[in-house]
Amino acid sequence: MLARVNTFSIDGMETSRITVEVDIRPGLPAFAVVGLGDTAIREARERVRAALLNSGFDFPGTRIVANLAPAALRKGGSNFDLPIAVGILAASGQVARDQLEDLAIFGELSLTGSLRGCPGALAVAQATRAAGLRAIVVPRAKAREAALVEELEVLAPATLSDVVQLLSGERAPGMPTPEFEPDDNELDPEHELDFADVRGHAGPIEALRIAAAGGHNLLMTGPPGTGKTMLARRVPSILPPMTREEAIEVTRIASMTGIHRTDGLVRRRPFRAPHHTISPSGLVGGGGMPQPGEASLAHHGVLFLDELSEFSRLALEALRQPLEDGRVAIVRGQQTALFPTRFMLIAATNPCPCGYGGDDDRCRCTEVDRARHARRLSGPLLDRIDIAISVHRPPADALAGGPQQRSSLIRTAVMEARERQGVRLAGTGFACNADMDSTQLRRHALLDEEGEAVLSEAYERDRLSARGHERILKVARTVADLAGSERVRAEHVRAAITLRAPQAEVEVVA
Repeated sequence: MLARVNTFSIDGMETSRITVEVDIRPGLPAFAVVGLGDTAIREARERVRAALLNSGFDFPGTRIVANLAPAALRKGGSNFDLPIAVGILAASGQVARDQLEDLAIFGELSLTGSLRGCPGALAVAQATRAAGLRAIVVPRAKAREAALVEELEVLAPATLSDVVQLLSGERAPGMPTPEFEPDDNELDPEHELDFADVRGHAGPIEALRIAAAGGHNLLMTGPPGTGKTMLARRVPSILPPMTREEAIEVTRIASMTGIHRTDGLVRRRPFRAPHHTISPSGLVGGGGMPQPGEASLAHHGVLFLDELSEFSRLALEALRQPLEDGRVAIVRGQQTALFPTRFMLIAATNPCPCGYGGDDDRCRCTEVDRARHARRLSGPLLDRIDIAISVHRPPADALAGGPQQRSSLIRTAVMEARERQGVRLAGTGFACNADMDSTQLRRHALLDEEGEAVLSEAYERDRLSARGHERILKVARTVADLAGSERVRAEHVRAAITLRAPQAEVEVVA
């Protein structure tokens, strides 16, 4: 007999509908799984056999062939265990086949027959609804995640026996109802890193406030121990909460890559800080079967690159497309994988190899050493960074002084600026000033005569690129938003130009 089960394959950030066809017919005992599966799928034969027998079901002692169609599509993962097991039960008459037509089945089996969660439940649930299927069967551990998809019935058994009872029209004892309330996982201010802990860095904090308000990339340069990393790790505390759409995207990425630590909706904006020894594929994505990298894991959040000059040149150059386009395309043979990379880049670096550049008493680097160090960061990469500041060693009286402004107050100003941008950019697909294209920039960052003169002078004096010219306009638009001005004025342009001059003092925007 032949039975068909609906499921989905995960490849990078995409899902593909797969039909598990199980055929049982007389012949010598054999169990084959075909359809271009990886090692985990080939090993599924033993897991499925043990799970069926240990759950009290019959395992046919005849010839069994499970085909994962379409056969030409590469497939991987342990999530095919449950569909194959259910297909065997249906093909052998232990489960009614007509119950399988309008639902998808997704999950891994243990040898005892219990169900284990596997990555990608949210993406598969979204694909199930898009395919017009009525319901999805997922392990109980992934029920809340799948229930984030609206207008889809979620069935969450704990064991293979529970699955059979569900397909027989019964509900297993102690099984929860399909309706699950999403876990918002809101920020807990009591345990959030706060800018109130920082002393003596009013200028860098103001630059970070502007960067957060407009979603701008920022580079901090300074000696070791001056607080660059401390400042960067507090940036998420001043970013606005994610919208539900953004949270769904972040949860989907976290789920598909297996880093989802909760069973509900991710509300915290990602903060990723990879080590400087990371490879290009680890940073932007890649591999034989392309997987997303740190740039995608930081989507809608912060990617912090500490010791920027120590990263390999190949890895840093690979960031150029993600920074410019908000996505990265990985091509492997005939396959192209697109990964989202709309993140805010915060980077920190030392001014020279020893770290004490500019301090004649401590720096022992030669001009050649400094030049070699500067060449580690290419011009095209630096041109994609909107704000560049210097972080200096704070004086002793500043360290003993009172606290800086609390993150909650800074976040309020950031959210107000983001709300202005949201109204202005409604319907364009852009969320903040840093995302604007040239058309939107010309429309929303009009300068008066004085502002045009200031920007033109900086363009010629600093030999800016066209991209640098646009990025100054974007930062100026953000400075105006923080100041509550609908018009971008000359003082806003001057502030934006100052934010691209690392040695200049950053003034607080009124």
